[in-house]
Amino acid sequence: MTKTKLDLLVRAIGKKWLWVQAALAFAFLYLPILILIIYSFNASRFNAVWRGFTLDWYRSLFSNAGATMATSSSAGILTALNNSLLIAAISTVLATVFGTTLALALERFHFPGRKAVEALLFLPIIMPEITIGISLLVFFTLVFRIVENLTGIRLNLGLPTVIIGHVVFNISFVTITVRARLAELDPILEQAAFDLGANEWRTFWRITLPLILPAIFSAALLAFTLSLDDFVVTFFTTGVGSVTLPLFVYGMIKFAVTPAINAISTLMLLASLLLVLSSLKVQKS
Repeated sequence: MTKTKLDLLVRAIGKKWLWVQAALAFAFLYLPILILIIYSFNASRFNAVWRGFTLDWYRSLFSNAGATMATSSSAGILTALNNSLLIAAISTVLATVFGTTLALALERFHFPGRKAVEALLFLPIIMPEITIGISLLVFFTLVFRIVENLTGIRLNLGLPTVIIGHVVFNISFVTITVRARLAELDPILEQAAFDLGANEWRTFWRITLPLILPAIFSAALLAFTLSLDDFVVTFFTTGVGSVTLPLFVYGMIKFAVTPAINAISTLMLLASLLLVLSSLKVQKS
């Protein structure tokens, strides 16, 4: 066998081995998710035993059947879902507004401390979520204690603190997404608007905003997805009566791992997948 043929054979084997490695990696990542989806239709109450196909677990979710929680709250799946949607919606709006404003400031203006702001911007992305959750809990506890000492008003953790926590880590993702779009814009378009007599506000509303609107919408979808699925930050900043869907699932696991948990996880997976695909589609537009 000549050296050229040997090299071709080695390359062919190498490519096949790379495909095998890729297939094993994807199987390791997605096969458990596929099994979870399949067993969400299991007629048995035990995940390890397949008793046939049924939709009863999905029906029970929306009828609050078997929705016992390991907390003092008796809220069912619909209450937890409503809390998750409310938190995600409000935190998304706030994070999108603040993140877009911050992206415009960092990309269009030079001011003292700009480098420090850019460095701080990446901290929520780099830091472990448990660190963010604990720091927020300590911060809220300290602020609540100060407010109580000064005014006598006692504040507790709840939906507002969860929303603030979600805004904290969502601002970074929104800012980075919108700023990337701003960096691609041709400054000549804005300069042309100035030359034609438009002021800063008119240029922003007529030129800049329409051009970066897909990025803003994409960042909002990403923030909504991250907020809807978040567990760690929510766990440290939540209070009585503010149970979200991820916390609800965690509470169910403490009692028994039934196909109802698989059904909830499947619905959350489907919602997250749709939001992510929508975000990617908007980014390409």
